Amino acid sequence: MKTLILYSTVDGQTLRICERIKARCEAAGETVTLAEIGAAAPLLAEADKVLVGASIRYGKHRPALFEFAAANAEILASKINGFFTVNVVARKSEKNTPQTNPYMQKFLQLSKWQPQQLGVFAGKIDYPRYGLFDRSMIRFIMWITKGPTDVKGTFEFTDWDKVDGFGDAFAARKP
Repeated sequence: MKTLILYSTVDGQTLRICERIKARCEAAGETVTLAEIGAAAPLLAEADKVLVGASIRYGKHRPALFEFAAANAEILASKINGFFTVNVVARKSEKNTPQTNPYMQKFLQLSKWQPQQLGVFAGKIDYPRYGLFDRSMIRFIMWITKGPTDVKGTFEFTDWDKVDGFGDAFAARKP
């Protein structure tokens, strides 16, 4: 089984999650290609399965995700497929499922592609890596939402057991 895992990331946490899922799929005997979403076009035709992971920044998925979904909705629908979103809002238990996460719901409303398997994972805040603008904006958002505001800290919210379960479920999907 040939699996293509695509990612759209700003700070790298989505890529880390994709790498973890890639390992789970490979352990299940799949041949996996991992690529940035912009490099997907030549890889899609050969894949039996496609999984896309995308992060949120300032309340939005990156435009490349929607461009990809619009351009490839038909080919994605013809394959086993899945999508997950990574956002810090998902650190809250009431917003960490596909049904309760506002960014997943918005994606599903705006996208021509309706994925078969959905996942939501909490991301990471790494204040020391951000420039002044991002650090200030993210800190302000965290203050409003009662999240961590110590600009010297790094806060990882990703539930890796949940990622493993999602990856195993995706690996188990067969035609």
